[in-house]
Amino acid sequence: MSERVLTPHNKLRVREARLAYALLLPAVVCVTGFMIYPLVYVFLMSVFKTNRLGWLVKFVGLTNFGTVLSDIEFWRVTGRSLLWTTLAVFMKTFLGMVIAMLLNVQFRGQKMARMLFIAPWASSVPISVLLWSWVYNPQFGLLNHTLKITGIWPNPPVWLGYPISGFFAAIWVDIWIGVPFMALVFLSGMQSIPEELYESADMDGVNNFQKFKFITLPSILRIVQISTLLSALWTFNDFNAIYILTGGGPVNSTDILITSIYKNAFVYARFDQAAVMAIITFIILTSLSVVYARYYFKEDV
Repeated sequence: MSERVLTPHNKLRVREARLAYALLLPAVVCVTGFMIYPLVYVFLMSVFKTNRLGWLVKFVGLTNFGTVLSDIEFWRVTGRSLLWTTLAVFMKTFLGMVIAMLLNVQFRGQKMARMLFIAPWASSVPISVLLWSWVYNPQFGLLNHTLKITGIWPNPPVWLGYPISGFFAAIWVDIWIGVPFMALVFLSGMQSIPEELYESADMDGVNNFQKFKFITLPSILRIVQISTLLSALWTFNDFNAIYILTGGGPVNSTDILITSIYKNAFVYARFDQAAVMAIITFIILTSLSVVYARYYFKEDV
């Protein structure tokens, strides 16, 4: 076989290909170091016994999975995580839709109202949660002070000191932080709807509810679906609201999976069990994404 002769054009393509690989190399190294390697190591920890430093000591197979799945506290935390996500995402979607419709109406100061409304989402999440922890403070917090001086509740409770009230207080903070994003996304979708559709509906005597049902909602349905999925993924893994407000207490009664994983790994040094819980969380979120994607990309029959 004759040796292949590189033409000037082919030499240029080879140099461009080498340059492209050289430019991609840092990104490949970062992805491998910060994403792929931790995922692989978490999987290894789930099938190994680890010491208190997180080093692999002895291969134990699925023993760690059996330990976690047989723990009743794990199932309580998982159920609480699902309840947390369902309630928070539903309220974010509902309130986001209502607020988007209100902000879509022309009124004086509309731009200023939009800017002010997005502030909770644009602010740092830990700082926002910390501010709410001061609001819930039983002695000098704004909430209890308002309830006392107005006579609505002369002796208000310690909101973060009880399992149920602490759990729902954290849910409200997560909703407060997440609603602006949902409203902003829905509002952008509403503004892309042709105005002629609403004008035709007015000529036919259609009321506002019917406009929303037959024009607005079908037009932004895809946006609602994808934003709800993103909100569910973010909410399921929301560490800040629970940990800053209650620390998972009292007595781990407000823990969700993400805070329980953190505690098992960095408080109790049970890295192998934390790895199992992380893998189960990954499976839950991946399954949700797959089911949602199948529905989202399903072709109309």
